Amino acid sequence: MTTRGVLYVHAAPRALCPHVEWAVAGVLGVRVSLDWIRQPAAPGTWRAEFSWQGEPGTASKLASALRGWHMLRFEVTAEPCSTAEGERYSATPELGIFHAVIGMHGDILIPEDRLRAAMLRAGRGETDLEAELCRLLGKPWDDELEPFRYAGEGAPVRWLHQVV
Repeated sequence: MTTRGVLYVHAAPRALCPHVEWAVAGVLGVRVSLDWIRQPAAPGTWRAEFSWQGEPGTASKLASALRGWHMLRFEVTAEPCSTAEGERYSATPELGIFHAVIGMHGDILIPEDRLRAAMLRAGRGETDLEAELCRLLGKPWDDELEPFRYAGEGAPVRWLHQVV
């Protein structure tokens, strides 16, 4: 069984770009050459997108291979398939890595035990429930990555059309 996904390298220093390609190639077992373009949100950095196909769990392997580089901002997604839910990994130098399970309609699925733990911490006054829920949904990562997601001049743009 295979799934597919996308690696979004939102910002990488130029010197790190070949290392990203080698890491992705090591996970996928094929030569990888990314089309790097300048990242206008962070001068001096580069961005790239790469569509991949592999076994369920490939997204986590890609995220693990890239997580050690602290100057890297990236996201890895995997679509759900018949044997696994979808996944999303987001990483920033300041926040580290975020993982979410993604349902077949694109919603983040939060496990019951994580919700109960958030409610317990909020009930004890250790944190605010809204802040905990925002963290469980990945809002801090989305807030930090949003300026980098914008497709700058020269970025590949895919137009998706849906007929209802």
